[in-house]
Amino acid sequence: MSRIQHSPSSGTDLAADLGRSMTRFLHPVVLLGLMWLIRAADFVLPGTFTTYGIRSWDVTSAFGLVLAPLLHSGWGHLVANSVPFLVLGLLVAAEGARRFWLVTATIAVVGGIGTWLVNLPGTVTVGASGLVFGCFGYLLVRAFVVRSLSHRIGSVVVAVIVVMAFGASMLTGVLPLYPGISWQGHLFGALGGGLAAVWLGRADNRRAARREALRARTADPYGLRELGL
Repeated sequence: MSRIQHSPSSGTDLAADLGRSMTRFLHPVVLLGLMWLIRAADFVLPGTFTTYGIRSWDVTSAFGLVLAPLLHSGWGHLVANSVPFLVLGLLVAAEGARRFWLVTATIAVVGGIGTWLVNLPGTVTVGASGLVFGCFGYLLVRAFVVRSLSHRIGSVVVAVIVVMAFGASMLTGVLPLYPGISWQGHLFGALGGGLAAVWLGRADNRRAARREALRARTADPYGLRELGL
């Protein structure tokens, strides 16, 4: 009878790897927590932070591209955005913290510039709904740009789920149906998410192709397979 001893460090390494893997999901939670903290400060302090949002056709409001997604006109506005942002943000963050922030930044910039251009001059736009629509657009478009079969299957499953859960509200949200609701922010946020999916998906495909070529060279360094040998 033999005894197999496991290295004490193996369990620790596994726990550390798992911990690092799970920390990616903290990023959308932290961003949402920042939104709630800002809303609480806006509620307590005099005046309103919404003046720092995107003010269309005002070149001095460029900082609104960064601040607008963090600001909300009231508690109801924030609550309405919180759950869909958290759900969709966690799905994006599943691909990594860096991916989450790249997607978020792309959505904020594209969505903010589009809103700034299309809205009536002087219109102020705030809220995380642009990020919500952007994450939806990213998850939907990504299913069509990923070449890896395993990743494509996962992306399609996620896309189907988010369409079933949020599709109706997303469709009506990009149409000018409700006064006081920035359909421009929704539409351009979704476009920003789609652009992020295409941009990052192409980068992923290039990296996958390079890895495949490297594996092929390693397995057949002299190119004998191409010669039929």
